[in-house]
Amino acid sequence: MSKKVINTDQAPAPIGPYNQSVLANGFLFISGQIAINPATGNIEATTIAEETEQVMKNLAAILKEASMDFSHVAKTTIFLSDMAYFATVNEVYAKYFSGDHPARETVAVKGLPKGVNVEISMIAAV
Repeated sequence: MSKKVINTDQAPAPIGPYNQSVLANGFLFISGQIAINPATGNIEATTIAEETEQVMKNLAAILKEASMDFSHVAKTTIFLSDMAYFATVNEVYAKYFSGDHPARETVAVKGLPKGVNVEISMIAAV
């Protein structure tokens, strides 16, 4: 198996024993991203729309570091602290994709890191 770790300072540094992403056999596995501003290391978003925008920016930075963009994304997983946020997250998320959308699931969870309301992970392919 061919495996390469891909990290960028344009997205938040991992807060545990993992990497931002791993490229393996043509697939980029991106760890769940939350609304941490990589420039400050803080969560500055005050609304679910702002949180989602920051998450998508973080994901975009990781994709870019791997010479990819959202058109390469095959699968996403969205974790929400409350399904009441679904419509707003969906609205922001949709702005980043055009044409064929990736496969996806969205699930509500009891809690997310640092008390955020949304976390998104992705799998992209070359």
